[in-house]
Amino acid sequence: MKITKVIRRYLIAGLLVWVPIGVTILVIKFLIDIIGNSVSLMPHAYRPDNLIGFHIPGINFIFVIIIIFFTGMVTTNYLGNYFLNLWDKVIHRIPLVRTIYGGVKQVLVTIFKPSGQAFRKVLLVEYPRRGMWSVGFQTGPVAKEVQSKTEKEMVTVFIPTTPNPTSGFLMMLPKEEAQELDMSVDEALKFVISLGVVQPGKKKIKTNEVSESS
Repeated sequence: MKITKVIRRYLIAGLLVWVPIGVTILVIKFLIDIIGNSVSLMPHAYRPDNLIGFHIPGINFIFVIIIIFFTGMVTTNYLGNYFLNLWDKVIHRIPLVRTIYGGVKQVLVTIFKPSGQAFRKVLLVEYPRRGMWSVGFQTGPVAKEVQSKTEKEMVTVFIPTTPNPTSGFLMMLPKEEAQELDMSVDEALKFVISLGVVQPGKKKIKTNEVSESS
């Protein structure tokens, strides 16, 4: 019986080392593949391999990153921003395209810009029923149309699923029914992803802690 506990202890300790590494590698590889494959959208004559004359591993990824960087540098000045706004106006005149383009851009602006309002606060709400509580994130303001139909001040809350926080439920509820928690968004995400094992303020799970709980 003792041998079984020792084996279990070592297996869990090994998983704690390799699973985070493996997941991180898969996510990074996924992002690299997306960025690298975007080169295939370019004209054949202007692809990095054809411009250089031979293939260099990872050159597509580097090339796309450079293009993204210089695009950002150009569009942040006055003239570049003017042409970007002009481009947006043209896109917004095209049916269907304007819906997809505008939606994606709005989400990215909300998430990445410092002035964005995505995941502003960590909230505690009664969900999915009275007496059961869930951790949620306050996102953008409630739509004016929704607010006009209610008598109370409302907040928009995203409640992530566990352990995958990229999916979840969007709901609007009275502000008085949501309690703000004294924890950062990063701490709340770790709490959700770890199934509640990693508590706010707890930086990591140590191997010896696992052995003690075994």
